[in-house]
Amino acid sequence: MLNNKTVLITGGTGSFGKQFIKTILERYPNVKKIIIYSRDELKQSVIKQKYPAYDFPQLRFFIGDVRDKERMTQACEGVDVIIHAAAIKQVDTAEYNPTECIRTNIDGAENVIHAALACGVKDVVALSTDKACAPINLYGATKLASDKLFAAANNIRGSKDIRFSVVRYGNVMGSRGSVIPFFLEKRKDGVLPITHKEMTRFNISLQDGVNLVMFALDNHLGGEIFIPKIPSYKILDIAQAVAPECETRDVGIRPGEKLHEEMITDTDSLNTIDLGPYYAILPSVSFTYTETDYIAHHKAEKVPFGFKYNSGTNTEWETVEGLRQLIVDHVDPEFKA
Repeated sequence: MLNNKTVLITGGTGSFGKQFIKTILERYPNVKKIIIYSRDELKQSVIKQKYPAYDFPQLRFFIGDVRDKERMTQACEGVDVIIHAAAIKQVDTAEYNPTECIRTNIDGAENVIHAALACGVKDVVALSTDKACAPINLYGATKLASDKLFAAANNIRGSKDIRFSVVRYGNVMGSRGSVIPFFLEKRKDGVLPITHKEMTRFNISLQDGVNLVMFALDNHLGGEIFIPKIPSYKILDIAQAVAPECETRDVGIRPGEKLHEEMITDTDSLNTIDLGPYYAILPSVSFTYTETDYIAHHKAEKVPFGFKYNSGTNTEWETVEGLRQLIVDHVDPEFKA
Protein backbone atom coordinates (compact mmCIF):
# COMPACT_ATOMS: atom_id res chain seq x y z
CA MET A 1 0.00 0.00 0.00
CA LEU A 2 2.80 2.46 0.88
CA ASN A 3 5.69 0.94 -1.04
CA ASN A 4 7.11 3.41 -3.58
CA LYS A 5 4.96 6.17 -2.05
CA THR A 6 5.85 9.40 -0.27
CA VAL A 7 4.10 9.84 3.07
CA LEU A 8 3.88 13.08 5.08
CA ILE A 9 2.92 13.07 8.76
CA THR A 10 1.94 16.39 10.34
CA GLY A 11 2.74 16.40 14.04
CA GLY A 12 5.06 13.55 13.18
CA THR A 13 7.12 13.83 16.38
CA GLY A 14 4.18 13.03 18.68
CA SER A 15 3.29 9.65 20.20
CA PHE A 16 1.24 8.59 17.19
CA GLY A 17 3.78 9.88 14.67
CA LYS A 18 6.65 7.93 16.18
CA GLN A 19 4.65 4.68 16.23
CA PHE A 20 3.45 5.30 12.68
CA ILE A 21 7.02 5.82 11.44
CA LYS A 22 8.11 2.59 13.16
CA THR A 23 5.19 0.68 11.59
CA ILE A 24 5.83 1.99 8.07
CA LEU A 25 9.51 1.07 8.23
CA GLU A 26 8.62 -2.45 9.44
CA ARG A 27 5.80 -3.15 6.98
CA TYR A 28 6.83 -1.19 3.90
CA PRO A 29 10.60 -1.50 3.34
CA ASN A 30 10.26 0.09 -0.10
CA VAL A 31 8.47 3.24 1.04
CA LYS A 32 9.89 6.04 -1.08
CA LYS A 33 9.95 8.82 1.52
CA ILE A 34 8.58 9.60 4.98
CA ILE A 35 8.33 13.31 5.75
CA ILE A 36 8.07 14.27 9.43
CA TYR A 37 6.47 17.72 9.57
CA SER A 38 6.41 19.44 12.97
CA ARG A 39 7.37 22.57 14.90
CA ASP A 40 9.68 20.97 17.45
CA GLU A 41 13.36 20.93 16.46
CA LEU A 42 14.40 19.03 19.61
CA LYS A 43 11.92 16.20 19.08
CA GLN A 44 12.99 15.93 15.44
CA SER A 45 16.63 15.63 16.51
CA VAL A 46 15.71 12.77 18.87
CA ILE A 47 14.06 10.87 16.01
CA LYS A 48 17.06 11.58 13.76
CA GLN A 49 19.30 9.95 16.36
CA LYS A 50 17.06 6.88 16.47
CA TYR A 51 16.89 6.66 12.67
CA PRO A 52 20.24 7.99 11.37
CA ALA A 53 20.31 9.13 7.74
CA TYR A 54 22.93 6.56 6.69
CA ASP A 55 20.55 3.71 7.64
CA PHE A 56 17.24 5.45 6.90
CA PRO A 57 17.72 7.70 3.88
CA GLN A 58 13.96 7.67 3.23
CA LEU A 59 13.27 9.91 6.26
CA ARG A 60 12.95 13.67 5.78
CA PHE A 61 12.44 16.32 8.45
CA PHE A 62 10.52 19.55 7.82
CA ILE A 63 10.29 22.25 10.48
CA GLY A 64 6.90 23.83 9.90
CA ASP A 65 3.53 24.70 11.36
CA VAL A 66 0.19 23.61 9.90
CA ARG A 67 -0.90 27.22 10.40
CA ASP A 68 1.58 28.23 7.67
CA LYS A 69 -0.23 27.50 4.39
CA GLU A 70 2.76 28.32 2.19
CA ARG A 71 5.14 26.06 4.12
CA MET A 72 2.51 23.32 4.25
CA THR A 73 2.09 23.46 0.47
CA GLN A 74 5.86 23.40 -0.01
CA ALA A 75 6.12 20.27 2.17
CA CYS A 76 3.40 18.49 0.16
CA GLU A 77 5.17 18.64 -3.21
CA GLY A 78 5.44 15.09 -4.53
CA VAL A 79 3.54 13.61 -1.59
CA ASP A 80 1.11 10.71 -2.16
CA VAL A 81 -0.31 10.27 1.37
CA ILE A 82 -0.89 12.72 4.25
CA ILE A 83 -1.57 11.65 7.82
CA HIS A 84 -2.74 14.72 9.73
CA ALA A 85 -1.87 14.25 13.41
CA ALA A 86 -0.88 17.81 14.38
CA ALA A 87 -3.15 19.42 16.98
CA ILE A 88 -3.38 21.34 20.20
CA LYS A 89 -5.02 18.59 22.22
CA GLN A 90 -4.80 19.34 25.95
CA VAL A 91 -8.30 20.28 27.08
CA ASP A 92 -7.19 22.82 29.69
CA THR A 93 -4.65 24.39 27.30
CA ALA A 94 -7.39 24.90 24.71
CA GLU A 95 -9.75 26.44 27.26
CA TYR A 96 -7.11 28.96 28.35
CA ASN A 97 -5.77 29.65 24.84
CA PRO A 98 -8.88 29.36 22.64
CA THR A 99 -7.67 31.38 19.65
CA GLU A 100 -4.43 29.41 19.44
CA CYS A 101 -6.39 26.14 19.49
CA ILE A 102 -8.68 27.37 16.70
CA ARG A 103 -5.74 28.47 14.55
CA THR A 104 -4.01 25.10 14.80
CA ASN A 105 -6.94 22.69 14.81
CA ILE A 106 -9.31 24.41 12.37
CA ASP A 107 -7.21 26.79 10.26
CA GLY A 108 -4.45 24.18 10.19
CA ALA A 109 -6.87 21.53 8.93
CA GLU A 110 -7.97 23.84 6.13
CA ASN A 111 -4.35 24.47 5.16
CA VAL A 112 -3.67 20.73 4.98
CA ILE A 113 -6.72 20.26 2.75
CA HIS A 114 -5.76 23.03 0.32
CA ALA A 115 -2.12 21.91 0.20
CA ALA A 116 -3.25 18.35 -0.59
CA LEU A 117 -5.55 19.57 -3.37
CA ALA A 118 -2.85 21.82 -4.83
CA CYS A 119 -0.11 19.18 -4.85
CA GLY A 120 -1.82 16.10 -6.28
CA VAL A 121 -1.93 14.10 -3.03
CA LYS A 122 -3.99 10.90 -3.34
CA ASP A 123 -4.99 9.98 0.21
CA VAL A 124 -5.50 12.08 3.35
CA VAL A 125 -6.44 10.65 6.75
CA ALA A 126 -6.93 13.02 9.70
CA LEU A 127 -6.81 11.98 13.34
CA SER A 128 -9.78 12.98 15.48
CA THR A 129 -10.89 12.31 19.06
CA ASP A 130 -13.86 11.10 21.06
CA LYS A 131 -14.12 14.68 22.33
CA ALA A 132 -15.35 15.74 18.87
CA CYS A 133 -18.52 13.72 19.51
CA ALA A 134 -21.14 15.98 21.17
CA PRO A 135 -18.33 18.33 22.30
CA ILE A 136 -18.48 20.12 25.64
CA ASN A 137 -15.02 21.74 25.47
CA LEU A 138 -13.22 23.89 22.91
CA TYR A 139 -10.76 21.19 21.92
CA GLY A 140 -13.63 18.86 21.02
CA ALA A 141 -15.44 21.65 19.17
CA THR A 142 -12.36 22.46 17.07
CA LYS A 143 -11.85 18.80 16.21
CA LEU A 144 -15.51 18.45 15.22
CA ALA A 145 -15.04 21.44 12.91
CA SER A 146 -11.87 19.81 11.55
CA ASP A 147 -13.73 16.52 10.94
CA LYS A 148 -16.42 18.40 9.01
CA LEU A 149 -13.77 20.17 6.90
CA PHE A 150 -12.10 16.89 5.92
CA ALA A 151 -15.41 15.18 5.12
CA ALA A 152 -16.58 18.13 3.01
CA ALA A 153 -13.22 18.35 1.21
CA ASN A 154 -14.32 15.37 -0.89
CA ASN A 155 -17.00 17.62 -2.41
CA ILE A 156 -14.49 20.19 -3.69
CA ARG A 157 -11.95 17.84 -5.23
CA GLY A 158 -13.46 18.16 -8.72
CA SER A 159 -11.67 15.82 -11.12
CA LYS A 160 -8.74 15.27 -8.75
CA ASP A 161 -8.08 11.69 -7.66
CA ILE A 162 -7.95 12.31 -3.91
CA ARG A 163 -9.79 10.96 -0.89
CA PHE A 164 -10.16 12.54 2.54
CA SER A 165 -11.32 10.65 5.63
CA VAL A 166 -11.04 10.73 9.42
CA VAL A 167 -10.28 8.26 12.21
CA ARG A 168 -11.73 8.83 15.68
CA TYR A 169 -10.66 7.05 18.84
CA GLY A 170 -10.44 7.71 22.55
CA ASN A 171 -7.82 7.38 25.28
CA VAL A 172 -4.53 5.96 23.97
CA MET A 173 -2.89 3.73 26.54
CA GLY A 174 0.36 5.22 27.79
CA SER A 175 0.32 8.32 25.58
CA ARG A 176 1.64 11.60 26.94
CA GLY A 177 -0.78 13.18 29.41
CA SER A 178 -2.91 10.04 29.77
CA VAL A 179 -3.98 8.55 33.08
CA ILE A 180 -1.70 5.48 33.36
CA PRO A 181 1.66 7.34 33.21
CA PHE A 182 0.13 9.91 35.57
CA PHE A 183 -0.88 7.24 38.10
CA LEU A 184 2.51 5.51 37.78
CA GLU A 185 4.16 8.82 38.67
CA LYS A 186 1.76 9.50 41.56
CA ARG A 187 2.17 6.02 43.01
CA LYS A 188 5.26 7.10 44.93
CA ASP A 189 3.16 9.71 46.78
CA GLY A 190 0.78 7.07 48.10
CA VAL A 191 -2.31 8.96 46.87
CA LEU A 192 -3.99 8.77 43.44
CA PRO A 193 -6.21 11.75 42.48
CA ILE A 194 -9.53 10.52 41.05
CA THR A 195 -11.71 13.02 39.18
CA HIS A 196 -14.89 10.96 39.69
CA LYS A 197 -15.33 7.39 40.91
CA GLU A 198 -17.90 6.59 38.18
CA MET A 199 -15.68 7.79 35.31
CA THR A 200 -15.04 5.43 32.38
CA ARG A 201 -12.85 5.60 29.30
CA PHE A 202 -12.33 3.67 26.09
CA ASN A 203 -8.95 1.95 25.85
CA ILE A 204 -6.83 1.59 22.72
CA SER A 205 -3.14 0.90 22.24
CA LEU A 206 -0.98 3.17 20.12
CA GLN A 207 -0.44 0.33 17.65
CA ASP A 208 -4.17 -0.29 17.30
CA GLY A 209 -4.56 3.43 16.54
CA VAL A 210 -1.94 3.10 13.81
CA ASN A 211 -3.67 -0.02 12.47
CA LEU A 212 -6.93 1.93 12.24
CA VAL A 213 -5.22 4.59 10.12
CA MET A 214 -3.75 1.88 7.89
CA PHE A 215 -7.23 0.37 7.49
CA ALA A 216 -8.65 3.77 6.54
CA LEU A 217 -5.91 4.34 3.96
CA ASP A 218 -6.53 0.95 2.40
CA ASN A 219 -10.33 1.07 2.41
CA HIS A 220 -11.75 4.61 2.43
CA LEU A 221 -13.98 5.95 -0.31
CA GLY A 222 -13.72 9.41 1.19
CA GLY A 223 -15.76 11.21 3.84
CA GLU A 224 -15.97 8.41 6.40
CA ILE A 225 -15.17 8.83 10.09
CA PHE A 226 -13.76 5.43 11.11
CA ILE A 227 -14.23 4.34 14.74
CA PRO A 228 -12.73 1.20 16.32
CA LYS A 229 -14.61 -1.31 18.44
CA ILE A 230 -12.59 -1.27 21.66
CA PRO A 231 -13.08 -2.09 25.37
CA SER A 232 -13.74 0.37 28.19
CA TYR A 233 -12.23 0.60 31.66
CA LYS A 234 -13.36 2.14 34.93
CA ILE A 235 -11.06 4.73 36.46
CA LEU A 236 -11.14 2.90 39.81
CA ASP A 237 -10.01 -0.30 38.05
CA ILE A 238 -7.04 1.59 36.61
CA ALA A 239 -6.17 2.81 40.11
CA GLN A 240 -6.46 -0.75 41.44
CA ALA A 241 -4.35 -2.13 38.60
CA VAL A 242 -1.57 0.45 38.95
CA ALA A 243 -1.34 0.91 42.71
CA PRO A 244 -3.64 -1.24 44.87
CA GLU A 245 -1.80 -0.07 47.98
CA CYS A 246 -2.52 3.62 47.34
CA GLU A 247 -5.30 5.74 48.75
CA THR A 248 -7.61 7.40 46.21
CA ARG A 249 -8.75 11.00 46.59
CA ASP A 250 -11.76 12.49 44.80
CA VAL A 251 -10.62 15.81 43.30
CA GLY A 252 -13.61 16.54 41.04
CA ILE A 253 -14.11 16.59 37.29
CA ARG A 254 -11.94 19.13 35.49
CA PRO A 255 -13.44 21.86 33.29
CA GLY A 256 -14.52 20.46 29.93
CA GLU A 257 -14.15 16.82 31.02
CA LYS A 258 -16.81 14.17 30.39
CA LEU A 259 -17.86 11.41 32.77
CA HIS A 260 -17.96 8.91 29.88
CA GLU A 261 -16.33 9.05 26.48
CA GLU A 262 -18.64 9.14 23.45
CA MET A 263 -17.75 8.21 19.90
CA ILE A 264 -21.17 7.76 18.25
CA THR A 265 -24.33 9.52 19.46
CA ASP A 266 -27.80 8.17 18.71
CA THR A 267 -28.17 10.94 16.12
CA ASP A 268 -24.82 10.02 14.51
CA SER A 269 -26.06 6.44 14.30
CA LEU A 270 -28.55 7.42 11.59
CA ASN A 271 -25.52 7.74 9.28
CA THR A 272 -23.41 4.94 10.78
CA ILE A 273 -22.52 1.57 9.28
CA ASP A 274 -20.96 -1.51 10.90
CA LEU A 275 -17.83 -2.79 9.13
CA GLY A 276 -17.10 -5.67 11.53
CA PRO A 277 -13.99 -4.53 13.47
CA TYR A 278 -14.90 -0.87 12.99
CA TYR A 279 -17.81 1.52 12.61
CA ALA A 280 -17.93 4.33 10.06
CA ILE A 281 -20.00 7.50 10.31
CA LEU A 282 -20.86 8.54 6.75
CA PRO A 283 -20.78 12.17 5.61
CA SER A 284 -24.06 14.05 6.00
CA VAL A 285 -23.51 15.65 2.59
CA SER A 286 -21.85 13.75 -0.26
CA PHE A 287 -22.09 14.55 -3.96
CA THR A 288 -19.98 11.52 -4.91
CA TYR A 289 -21.33 8.45 -3.12
CA THR A 290 -24.67 7.36 -1.67
CA GLU A 291 -25.17 5.40 1.53
CA THR A 292 -25.73 2.33 -0.64
CA ASP A 293 -22.34 2.86 -2.30
CA TYR A 294 -20.58 2.98 1.08
CA ILE A 295 -22.40 -0.12 2.35
CA ALA A 296 -21.52 -2.07 -0.79
CA HIS A 297 -17.89 -0.92 -0.82
CA HIS A 298 -17.28 -1.82 2.82
CA LYS A 299 -19.50 -4.93 2.79
CA ALA A 300 -21.17 -3.32 5.79
CA GLU A 301 -24.63 -2.98 7.30
CA LYS A 302 -26.53 -0.18 9.01
CA VAL A 303 -26.39 -0.03 12.79
CA PRO A 304 -29.75 -0.43 14.58
CA PHE A 305 -31.99 2.60 15.10
CA GLY A 306 -31.13 4.36 18.36
CA PHE A 307 -27.64 2.85 18.53
CA LYS A 308 -24.99 4.82 20.43
CA TYR A 309 -21.43 4.05 21.41
CA ASN A 310 -19.98 5.36 24.64
CA SER A 311 -17.58 4.04 27.27
CA GLY A 312 -20.21 3.89 30.01
CA THR A 313 -22.64 1.62 28.15
CA ASN A 314 -20.02 -0.43 26.31
CA THR A 315 -20.43 -4.22 26.34
CA GLU A 316 -16.71 -5.00 26.51
CA TRP A 317 -14.64 -4.15 29.62
CA GLU A 318 -11.03 -4.42 30.70
CA THR A 319 -10.36 -6.30 33.97
CA VAL A 320 -7.83 -5.28 36.62
CA GLU A 321 -5.56 -8.20 35.75
CA GLY A 322 -5.96 -7.52 32.05
CA LEU A 323 -5.02 -3.88 32.57
CA ARG A 324 -1.86 -4.90 34.43
CA GLN A 325 -0.77 -7.04 31.51
CA LEU A 326 -1.54 -4.24 29.07
CA ILE A 327 0.61 -1.86 31.13
CA VAL A 328 3.51 -4.31 30.81
CA ASP A 329 2.87 -4.75 27.08
CA HIS A 330 2.34 -1.11 26.11
CA VAL A 331 3.57 1.25 28.84
CA ASP A 332 6.27 -0.15 31.15
CA PRO A 333 7.78 -3.63 30.61
CA GLU A 334 9.18 -3.52 34.17
CA PHE A 335 5.82 -2.73 35.77
CA LYS A 336 4.76 -4.69 38.85
CA ALA A 337 1.65 -3.92 40.90
